[in-house]
Amino acid sequence: MNRRKFVVSAMALPISAYAMKLNSLHKLFAGSGNTGTMPVLFLGHGSPMNAIELNEFSRGWQHVGKSLPTPTAILCISAHWETRGTFVTAVEKPRTIHDFGGFPQALFDVQYPAPGSPELAMETKRLLKTTEVGLDETWGLDHGAWSVIKHLYPNADIPVIQLSLDYSKPPQYHYELASELAALRNKGVLIIGSGNMVHNLRTIDWKKPDTGFDWALETDVKMREWIADGNHQALIDYKKGGRAFEQSIPTPEHYLPLLYTLGLQGKNEELSFFNTKTIMGSISMTSVRIG
Repeated sequence: MNRRKFVVSAMALPISAYAMKLNSLHKLFAGSGNTGTMPVLFLGHGSPMNAIELNEFSRGWQHVGKSLPTPTAILCISAHWETRGTFVTAVEKPRTIHDFGGFPQALFDVQYPAPGSPELAMETKRLLKTTEVGLDETWGLDHGAWSVIKHLYPNADIPVIQLSLDYSKPPQYHYELASELAALRNKGVLIIGSGNMVHNLRTIDWKKPDTGFDWALETDVKMREWIADGNHQALIDYKKGGRAFEQSIPTPEHYLPLLYTLGLQGKNEELSFFNTKTIMGSISMTSVRIG
């Protein structure tokens, strides 16, 4: 895709430059004082309007943000950055991407000027051994990232990078790839999957602002049961879930970020749900916190 442009990998840097990058990475992680394991989130982001509206969902994100330890940085896997291959943003100042249309000007006026972190991008590349990871200088923060992160950290003072979704890979690949990021949790990095468990824009019903179709409700409840039971394989194999799942997940991009969150769950690690509501017939706002 022509929007992709790569910087050279860490191994290709001169030794002195590479050493400087490692030193910057050390400072990034050392400065937090956070020695515990950071929680992991899956956030059902819904409409971009949630970025500027104070409603039950944005309040839910704000509440969670206040309950979290302050992260050293954030790594977000958004439904809105699909690529062939795997890429990570490696820019100092990521732009705010308004990747939508038909909304009020006030939404397009929003900027979320959080810094990036090429150092964290390089560390992410090093950790992901299953696949080659490209360092991307053209992407920024799409609305799947900034529309929710701005409620968690309104001061935009936490470095944020994004990891893309390789649309050519099956669900099992994404789940297993996530586990390779686990070391970042012990360095104070907050990992966020942003999408929706049920997401079918073709069947939205504006006359159902506060509930869902039977098949959407069925899918949301079943998914929460599987998540609570630790039945991750059933969630990976969601295409075997029957007609309700087919209607709820017609395309995988909004669902796959959930698998990244689940792939990072440790043994016996507690989890909780919030924003558990299905709206407009076919959008589940259900969100998950692990840890």
